[in-house]
Amino acid sequence: MTQKHTSPDPLDADSGTASSWEGERIAKIIARSGICSRRDAEAFINQGRVELDGQTVETPATKVRPDQVITLDGEALPTREPARLWRLYKPKGVLTTAFDPEGRPTIYNILPEDLPRAMPVGRLDMSSEGLLLLTNDGELKRRLELPQTGWIRRYRVRVYGRVDERALRDLAKGITVDGIKYGPIEARLDKSETSNSWLTVALREGKNREVRRICEQLGLTVNRLMRISFGPFVLGSLKPGDLEEVLQKTLKEQLGDGEKAKKKAAQSPRTPDQRNPQASSPKRSKAPQAPRHFTKDTRPLDEDGNPIDSRPAPEAKPAGAPKTGKSAASEAAPEPRGRHARNRQNDKAERDRKDKGHPAGKPRATGYSGKAGGKPGGKAGPKPAAGKVGKKSASARATGGGRGADRRR
Repeated sequence: MTQKHTSPDPLDADSGTASSWEGERIAKIIARSGICSRRDAEAFINQGRVELDGQTVETPATKVRPDQVITLDGEALPTREPARLWRLYKPKGVLTTAFDPEGRPTIYNILPEDLPRAMPVGRLDMSSEGLLLLTNDGELKRRLELPQTGWIRRYRVRVYGRVDERALRDLAKGITVDGIKYGPIEARLDKSETSNSWLTVALREGKNREVRRICEQLGLTVNRLMRISFGPFVLGSLKPGDLEEVLQKTLKEQLGDGEKAKKKAAQSPRTPDQRNPQASSPKRSKAPQAPRHFTKDTRPLDEDGNPIDSRPAPEAKPAGAPKTGKSAASEAAPEPRGRHARNRQNDKAERDRKDKGHPAGKPRATGYSGKAGGKPGGKAGPKPAAGKVGKKSASARATGGGRGADRRR
């Protein structure tokens, strides 16, 4: 039984146009089916196990069109499933391989039996532990393994020996060990004990035994190595041997947004003037302004950063409530501030007294005696002695005093 392979949209191919698209490499299609990696697919082709439309394929570079049929060992390729990704906590003492001639345990010995065929993304040494990604899509596997992805692999490392923090900082420039050049590495000292120390190491390439070789170059012996993150995927709360699938929504968010942004930018090329019409208009020079002086606000702030007014809010008057002795204009008028404002208000009070027939500077008769305990209708109390200031008038008391009071202040 044979089956035609399904190809993605030709617009998603490297060429970018449907007219110039001639097909995909056969090794890439076999790897995407999930039965093997691209390297294994190339090996199957070299062994003569792959046929295209009934003819044996001789080179992995053969291009395949959607209407052609691929078979492996006489059987059609399985129907391609959606790409899936799992997080595995690889325990220490387990190999990252499908088969070991020496019979040592591998990651496939600890995976569930009902799990579809999954391939590891990268590798971890037998003595290393931590996060290992698995996928059923060969193309996704290759994409995540390439250094061009730019994802950071982060490790927690326990080392034996004296740690030189300056040497750790110099790793940011890169290092060459035994003729192998390693790119920039972020390394910091987290905790130092009597004989062991804990480091956090972050790198982007992930070459074979890179962390161990670099530590040996610095005179340190690695006695524990744990990967805690691979790009946006973290080890989290997984325990040794635990397996958890990444949600499809999360997978698309982490892998699809970058490609969509590139496609959108390529489809709508615009000049800077088109993106911002005001960018090309000449800018008007602004006249210099005098510096403004503001009073610092010392009020406390709430959780959103807004100032808190400690003054009590005015009580709302019910409808139909009787009015107080003050008029609406006096209630709405703000309290005068400053010496000159108070003087102007005092002058107005003096003019009002003159208009009503009261001599300026003399308080009106209130009906009370000047003596303590006086009764209404009594005689005025004794005049104040010379040089002493008498009592304030009613208007002076209401307005805070006259000019003399203001000067005394």
